[in-house]
Amino acid sequence: MLTLNVYNQKGDAVGTVEVDPAEFGGEVNKQLLHDVVLMHLANRRRGTHSTLRRGEVAGSTKKLFRQKGTGNARVGTRRTNKRRGGGTAKGPKPRDYEYHLPKKAVRAAIRMALLSKFQDQEAVILDDLRLDAPKTKNVASVLKALKLNGETCLIGIPEPSDELHRAARNIAGVEIHPVTQFNTYSVLRRKRLLLTRAALEALRRPRTQG
Repeated sequence: MLTLNVYNQKGDAVGTVEVDPAEFGGEVNKQLLHDVVLMHLANRRRGTHSTLRRGEVAGSTKKLFRQKGTGNARVGTRRTNKRRGGGTAKGPKPRDYEYHLPKKAVRAAIRMALLSKFQDQEAVILDDLRLDAPKTKNVASVLKALKLNGETCLIGIPEPSDELHRAARNIAGVEIHPVTQFNTYSVLRRKRLLLTRAALEALRRPRTQG
């Protein structure tokens, strides 16, 4: 069992919570995490890169000069990739990079990513996150009290909250999402993980979506 301290918004320890590694996959499979992160990065690519090939650049297809008798090296059209202004040889064209791993593997990777944060002591459990007003300075003060200011951080909340989102979105390196929107890349991308107690309980429940 892993024992994690629970803090209030002032940074004071107010208790502990125990996490069973078996609830989050039992052990961390680094290869699976690597594969799933690559999948997320590939799916984020737009794939709009494009170059002009020799059949698409402007210019005549006529041979520049005759094959023999000029004393020069033989040449063909000015569109060839050997000449300035010619087409690109086998250059990139728009394509779709998206692919998907099995859903069970993706769900397992999410839980392993969370377990890695717990094991590496990079997760902080907050008793509750309530703001008097949806202001950035309120969230910044909480992060400062928890000694998380200056570090990249993912804040997990049990349910979507427009006020919390507006209060945290202007802090550099900080993201705030409901735990239902967590994925392997979002968890591992940030150095620290801040979860409310309710968010942790929501993560304990079996996840039904990939």
